[in-house]
Amino acid sequence: MDPHKELTARNFPSAEEEAGALQPPSLYGGPESAYRLAFTDTDFLLRPELRPVRMQLELLKPELVQQEQGIESTIVIFGSARIPPAEQATERLAQARASGDAAAIRRAETQLEMSRYYEEARRFAHLVTARSRRLTTPIFVSTGGGPGIMEAGNRGAFEAGGKSLGLNIVLPHEQAPNPYITPELCFQFHYFALRKMHFLMRSVALVCFPGGFGTLDELFETMTLMQTGKCRRRPILLFGKAFWSRLIDFDWLIETGMISPEDTGLFRYVETAEEAWHLLAEDYGLHADAQEDGLHAEDL
Repeated sequence: MDPHKELTARNFPSAEEEAGALQPPSLYGGPESAYRLAFTDTDFLLRPELRPVRMQLELLKPELVQQEQGIESTIVIFGSARIPPAEQATERLAQARASGDAAAIRRAETQLEMSRYYEEARRFAHLVTARSRRLTTPIFVSTGGGPGIMEAGNRGAFEAGGKSLGLNIVLPHEQAPNPYITPELCFQFHYFALRKMHFLMRSVALVCFPGGFGTLDELFETMTLMQTGKCRRRPILLFGKAFWSRLIDFDWLIETGMISPEDTGLFRYVETAEEAWHLLAEDYGLHADAQEDGLHAEDL
């Protein structure tokens, strides 16, 4: 053996080596046996008392993988899982018209109108990926990993030849990750709170497209953290002023004293992918004629 390697050789076998080499005696090899190593015993790890350990693992796994993959800065794209791509919405409208069902036609027409947000999310993710790849700290798109707007974000990054993250969540109704996420950056979460924490830990901006309860939950938690000074401020862009201003009457919140007038400075409305990128480029000095060194995201 190389004497220099002996100086740095492990003094003890690794947990992986121990787990791989372990052959339990036949008497204690059954499922009822407690002989298994604790960290290989799934039944033990899933006990209610082990929740703190599972939460720590769910915090550590995405953190360590992102470190290994060189992910330092992300732009998070939030939005509805129910907004389809334009081609799918067009097909559904044709089917609805063929059925003659007036209610189905109205729903399909609305879906087709909303599908423009899928296309904008796709184009925006493409822009972010293509224009930031030369930065010292590239910016990676991060989504919830599901269908709809989330798929559009991962798809745009994929079509630009870049990596993107998907932070999927286990739900009562099965939700598979969309096919455009970079496999080594596709994570599955049990705890909503830890998933939302990972959305923010490396984010330099949050971009919200129209969505329902989940999107609103993510948006308002982020704005609350920024409003209360629990995390540093970063750009929040809301795609589609008509949608957001009808959904949330911020003026009424100010008028009734529920928020301060300056709280509306936490976000800005945008309508197109180019407008969104321009605002972020202005905020972070990412224009083509600027030095391409970007800004590093800071962990919370």
